[in-house]
Amino acid sequence: MSMDDDLEARLSELEEKNNELLEEVRRAEIEKEYMESELLRLQREIKNLRMELEKLKRPPLIVGYVKDILSNGNVVIKSTTGPEFIVTAAEYVRNLTPGARVALNKQTFSIVGVLPPIYDPIVMGAEIIERPDVTYDDIGGLEEQIKDVREIVELPLLKPHLYRKVGIDPPKGVMFIGPPGTGKTLLAKAVARHTKATFIRIVGSELVQKYIGEGARLVRELFDLARKKAPSIVFIDEIDAIGAKRLEMATSGDREVQRTLMQLLAELDGFEPLSDVRIIAATNRPDILDPALLRPGRFDRIIEFPIPNYEARVKIFQIHTRRMNLSKRVDLKAIAAKCDGATGADIKTICTEAGMFAIRDERTVVEPEDFERAIEKVMNEIRSTPSQPEAMFA
Repeated sequence: MSMDDDLEARLSELEEKNNELLEEVRRAEIEKEYMESELLRLQREIKNLRMELEKLKRPPLIVGYVKDILSNGNVVIKSTTGPEFIVTAAEYVRNLTPGARVALNKQTFSIVGVLPPIYDPIVMGAEIIERPDVTYDDIGGLEEQIKDVREIVELPLLKPHLYRKVGIDPPKGVMFIGPPGTGKTLLAKAVARHTKATFIRIVGSELVQKYIGEGARLVRELFDLARKKAPSIVFIDEIDAIGAKRLEMATSGDREVQRTLMQLLAELDGFEPLSDVRIIAATNRPDILDPALLRPGRFDRIIEFPIPNYEARVKIFQIHTRRMNLSKRVDLKAIAAKCDGATGADIKTICTEAGMFAIRDERTVVEPEDFERAIEKVMNEIRSTPSQPEAMFA
């Protein structure tokens, strides 16, 4: 082999080693980058763990409420542990006002932060509709009730100047009385829509609580929420759960219900008649209501919702069937005549059941026979259910 061949072989060998070294360098650089990124990740994790450890070492804060702000800058607070204290506030704490919820240092009770307002889950769980989709056209057979509600609830919200010019105050509260299913909640939602008011509905039984003072607190928070969302309509359904007549011989549970009622009466007394919050209550047991609820200045206007008569039933059938695909043989007047004693809710159920019978027979048109079967089914259930004494609504 010549010298040239030896040099070429040697050069090829060196080039191959050089390529291997370059590949090792590339791998080393990739590994270095990975190790650096892993080091940064671990450093961040260590930092976060140290911050969490510091948080765990901090003493817990106490929740309190500001009662008064003194002229020297000190603050009178009431802690959730019970006593009241005069304390200082940290320099960075701003917007302190009486009634504000604050965080207190456990050792010094000084104010270290302002907490956002919070409502009880029961209050926040109430039916809150910014703008209900129910209109007066969706309500049949209640022309007089709609007229009364518009005068008592709608006009004070939309045209309060009329009452000021005449020099009278509208009723603060309106009481709807009538059997279940006669349109009380529906009318409350409709007036909320037409006044562009927030609709807040809560059932009276949800305000009955186990511990002393809890029911009264819920009432306060409910009306505070209504003020913040004004204009608003507060609708208290089944108010008889907290508004029953007070008895001399009462258990501890009865006394707690009475405290809740007292708070409700106090809230009603504190409302301006022409404020942006209207109160509507509903019950199907007016015979057991406490007279204090119905005195002038509280729920002093009562609107009765009767069982619909024949003409009203025809209108309700027309409302609930306007989107249904009815046969030309369907006579709503004849159908309404067979539903004596049915409420608006019952009529809606009859229409739904008639549609279901058509679907079961794989038809898209509802026939008179479907309504016959639906009336028989629903009216038999109504007759088998004990009815409310008529004297309640007299």
